[in-house]
Amino acid sequence: MRHVILSAAALACAATFALPTAAQNVNLKMQATWPASLTLYENFTYFVERVGKISAGTLKIDAMPAGQVVPAFEVLDATHKKVLDGAHAWSGYWVGKNKAAILCTGGPGGTFGMDMIDAIGWMHHGGGNELCNEFFQKELKLNVQWLPILPSGPQAFGWFKRPVKNLADFKGMKCRQTGMAAEVWQRMGMTTVNMPGGEIIPSAQRGVIDCAEWVGGVEDLRLGFHNVWKYHYTPGMHENVTIGEVIFNMDVWKGLSVQHQEMIKSAANETFLIWWAKWQKQNAEALVELQTKHGVRILRTPPDILVEFLKTWDVIAAEEGKKSPFFKKVHDSQRTYASVVVPAKRFYFPPYSFAANYYFPEGGAKQAAAKK
Repeated sequence: MRHVILSAAALACAATFALPTAAQNVNLKMQATWPASLTLYENFTYFVERVGKISAGTLKIDAMPAGQVVPAFEVLDATHKKVLDGAHAWSGYWVGKNKAAILCTGGPGGTFGMDMIDAIGWMHHGGGNELCNEFFQKELKLNVQWLPILPSGPQAFGWFKRPVKNLADFKGMKCRQTGMAAEVWQRMGMTTVNMPGGEIIPSAQRGVIDCAEWVGGVEDLRLGFHNVWKYHYTPGMHENVTIGEVIFNMDVWKGLSVQHQEMIKSAANETFLIWWAKWQKQNAEALVELQTKHGVRILRTPPDILVEFLKTWDVIAAEEGKKSPFFKKVHDSQRTYASVVVPAKRFYFPPYSFAANYYFPEGGAKQAAAKK
């Protein structure tokens, strides 16, 4: 009997301690900067699904596409003001507030040679997460909590109405570009226009723009770039390691239990990896479809354009570093991290092209497409 009483007491005690977590059922409303048709939005919905399952339904997020509550480029301010509980976005959209925002995406120029894993490594192990939260909370004075979640890179150079053989060919073109990359292209002679993804195709159809950069692969296929342009160039150096974000209103974030906060962090990390792996396969399939079904010409970006982009970005970054101590601090942090991991990776890792060329010689994508 004493054993039964003690067991019952233990269960009651355990239930008492479990009540606060179990009773804390939370519902959040969050909006993305992306249309629901894009895989970028699916990164958001995958995250939301995982949060719901990991929390056993105690933390639910209502995911909304661009424009459902506020326009795409207003989600940051709406989160700060608690019009939204949070948002799924990309820091490059906030360079109008402070140009250091672009560094929380990884930044243009391949970020000193780092690839996507190196870039997320800087965020988790090189102080990037802390610097980005310092940026939003202290530099912009916004009441938000920031986390990396969306590995949408490396991205393509873009789509054009005519072939681009060298740097001189695109000078004077009017092209959709965004973030600080737009500033680089402007220095290089391109006229740039910033607009959300959903406005690109209508603008192209009206002749407002001659070319556009969005993402590449499956994202561009879903938006229908092939319906207005047939020349698609890759790779690009403007968003080689670009990373998107999930942000929460700070009062909302602090109001969550520690368990829910950790669940969100874990779900964001899982989303980064699992979605990215799936996305790379989707991009490969999209390249085949663009060529075989839509007659798109997939072409290599002229090397002189890529080299000039890196040179121009370095100049702009140095200029901005002189004006903004915080920009310089973050940029120097990235360089320091890259100076360790990039040379080591070049030593230990064989070039991707080495085994790739052995099994799938250059032009293999076109050959594979021709066989289908």
